[in-house]
Amino acid sequence: MGYTAKFRVWRGTDEDGALNDYDVDVNEGEVVLDVIHRLQATQAPDLAVRWNCKAGKCGSCSAEINGRPRLLCMTRMNTFDQSETVTVTPLRAFPVIRDLVTNVSFNYQKAREVPSFTPPPDLKAGDYRMQQIDVERSQEFRKCIECFLCQDTCHVIRDHEENKPVFAGPRFFIRIAELDMHPLDTLERKHSAQEDYGLGYCNITKCCTEVCPEGIHITDNAIIPMKERVVDAKYDPAFGLFRVLRARSKSTKTMNEQADRAWSLLCSVEAGDVDYASVRSDVEDAMRQAKGVASTGTVLASLEALDHFEAGRLDEAAAEAQASLSWHRSAQERSDAWVTLARVYDAQERPTATVEAIENARRHWPDNPRLRHFGGDERRP
Repeated sequence: MGYTAKFRVWRGTDEDGALNDYDVDVNEGEVVLDVIHRLQATQAPDLAVRWNCKAGKCGSCSAEINGRPRLLCMTRMNTFDQSETVTVTPLRAFPVIRDLVTNVSFNYQKAREVPSFTPPPDLKAGDYRMQQIDVERSQEFRKCIECFLCQDTCHVIRDHEENKPVFAGPRFFIRIAELDMHPLDTLERKHSAQEDYGLGYCNITKCCTEVCPEGIHITDNAIIPMKERVVDAKYDPAFGLFRVLRARSKSTKTMNEQADRAWSLLCSVEAGDVDYASVRSDVEDAMRQAKGVASTGTVLASLEALDHFEAGRLDEAAAEAQASLSWHRSAQERSDAWVTLARVYDAQERPTATVEAIENARRHWPDNPRLRHFGGDERRP
């Protein structure tokens, strides 16, 4: 059922502009971009707005809605109260050309400054070989649609115009991270990330991650790992290679051994072979040792989730299982996280969520032995 919404839209430029009030008809199922188009057609034919695909994949219709950077085409009107005034303004971090259209050329300039992928000179295109885990790690960053919402919300750019010459912004930190993590890229990008692109200016507020319409974990999966790599290369150059090849590999081995020990114990509890109370201290000890040698960028969320579940802490188990889905890269690990979620939802008597979690677990790993917990029961509501 339609209704009339109150809109407040920025009209004009940076130097000469103001918010204008409009009453615009809204139909059921519409998004903000639909209403802006109706406003153009009925009341403001000269209103300037940039858009293209209307499917959340081109990144053209970026704007700020009630002060939050969002895509006009992906913001549904039913998320607002019908009595609420919806305020639409241009991206604050960039100069306004007119109305809702901003000059985002800063971002294209920064894109040109980042050196492209540079494979070994003697390696032919057909000879490229990568492990699947390396493919999956960089694949997340390639989901970027260059809407520049992360650039807009980053306070280093948004509130400090003087930082733009020396600060590339989160969109390009994920590009640098993607290339630096690529096993076939030969350029040394750590020093340039710090010296040329201003990685050190970022203080990890995670606002860029919060507004990303593609759900890219910009801070956790790109910026923090890059900061760790920069610290290794910049502040400990004499021992950087030794630490990577020796100390870190040793720590990783120790962490994996302890994590495997805790996981085996928890799976034994899940299978009914042992009682949780009898192995709880061993699980806690193994997890404590694993965390003690893990780097700051390592999350043992899957273990935490299963441990919380066996201890009866369902809300904490669900939160950790969901967190592990954003960190674990292999299909088997993702399947395990979905199995844990399915068990949590089942215990919470949420049949629809349980079915969806089981289906996701099977999609990633059809033969996951932990799915035997559910037997042949699809748990369909």
